Amino acid sequence: MSPDLRALLEQRRAQAEERVRTTAATLGQLMHDREGSNDDDEHDPEGVTLSSEWSRLTGLADAATDELRQVDEALARMDAGTYGICANCGRPIPVGRLEVRPFAEYCVACAEKLGR
Repeated sequence: MSPDLRALLEQRRAQAEERVRTTAATLGQLMHDREGSNDDDEHDPEGVTLSSEWSRLTGLADAATDELRQVDEALARMDAGTYGICANCGRPIPVGRLEVRPFAEYCVACAEKLGR
């Protein structure tokens, strides 16, 4: 498989790791801010509530963690020699698909069929 795809995966991994770190730090700060407050922030008329921000950041953290996992799995498949082969039908995944979604496990037809 193309060394460019490995570089792309490694770049995506670094970006996902940075998002995991950033959201964890922001969540930590938000938790710290929230500890000192007994106020019901759901009724604060100004700005985003702490609960809303917590929910948003948790979603971003989960998405970054999931992408990191997918990239690590793709790198493992690359090292095992199975990268770029559809996990469902065994046919090659087109390079164009891998360039757009470098951690793809399925060819387009199987991804559509499986709803992924």
